[in-house]
Amino acid sequence: MSGPNYLLSKGLDPILGVLTGILAYRLSESNPRTGPPPGETLQELMKWKYQRWKAAREAGQKDEENWEQVVQNIAKEKE
Repeated sequence: MSGPNYLLSKGLDPILGVLTGILAYRLSESNPRTGPPPGETLQELMKWKYQRWKAAREAGQKDEENWEQVVQNIAKEKE
């Protein structure tokens, strides 16, 4: 039974794997025949998701402000 086989070394093999994956992703995104249609690239999808998250967060802050007003109104009514 022999030891593990490394392509370059124990430390460089994972780096080579990550760089190969990044290159494969970049080639698949930029290939005109098999790439995603305009508006559906990863960068555009991430921007869209971030805008949705930001809008939901702002809506949540507005809800908290409204909730504080409700609590203050109830406190005033009890007085």
